[in-house]
Amino acid sequence: MTWDYRQAAAFLQERDGYLILTHKRPDGDTIGCAVALCLALRKLGKTAFVLPNPDATSLFDPYWRDTLAPADFVPDTVVSVDIASESLFLPCAQPYLDRVDLCLDHHPSNTGFAKYNCVEADKAACGELIYQIVTQWFPVDAVIALPLYVAVSTDTGCFVYSNTTPHTHRVAAELMATGIDSPWVNKRHFRTKSYIRLRLESRMIETMDLHDEGRTAIAAISLEDMVRLGAKEEDVEDIAAVVGQLAGVHTAVTIRELRPGECKLSVRTAADLDASQVCRVLGGGGHAAAAGCTVMGSVSQAKAAILDAIRQVQSHG
Repeated sequence: MTWDYRQAAAFLQERDGYLILTHKRPDGDTIGCAVALCLALRKLGKTAFVLPNPDATSLFDPYWRDTLAPADFVPDTVVSVDIASESLFLPCAQPYLDRVDLCLDHHPSNTGFAKYNCVEADKAACGELIYQIVTQWFPVDAVIALPLYVAVSTDTGCFVYSNTTPHTHRVAAELMATGIDSPWVNKRHFRTKSYIRLRLESRMIETMDLHDEGRTAIAAISLEDMVRLGAKEEDVEDIAAVVGQLAGVHTAVTIRELRPGECKLSVRTAADLDASQVCRVLGGGGHAAAAGCTVMGSVSQAKAAILDAIRQVQSHG
């Protein structure tokens, strides 16, 4: 069943005993939404926790506060945030696959896996949806606004990606008006890079493949690169944004070899190609301008697979 944010807010106000789920390889949107929603539900007097996410890097340590669920917590209501499909569930979240009561998301590729689904595909970040829900209950305070600002700013590349809308800016302005330290968030997530991160970016540029007279760029980070440079997960946070910065590139693909025989792909496109359609060919999904998928195979096989998927979508024009 599909709901709007008002129906979702009413449902959340009626229930209790919340466990909030985030997705694999979490970003600022899923973590920011989960923490903000958890804190807001507690402000309503509810019992609420976030399921611990073992994939989360230290970049997000300042935001969790005391929201993480104890091992013996048994929820009455399960809510997912920023999760588009069952394939993005963490291994520790598998017991909740068939009992998600409410899915809150903004991906047009959402599969509608929950009992109730509130999906606003016109929103740049799921954080915008959570903001709408919370403000049905009370004005957002600075404690809730900080993780929501992380959610909205990170999913828009600090408000420079094409998904950014007037609504995004209005939400960000309201969050900033609570007095949060937005300059600190911006510096932490967008203006600070480790030496290893810079070397990874250099390696990506060095080995990048260009196609379509430079309009399509495919870059990869192999396991060998990660080991050789001593890179950690926090060193590759949002590294998919790098490739699209090359002048003349309309379609930017970043491949990360997660383990032998498995590659995660991120596709970012201009208006002339739908990234979600490209990734859907390989079992993934996302947004028109940014989407992702997983390819079982080597880096070279992943490159061939994504290039073929791009050609398929281009041919159907």
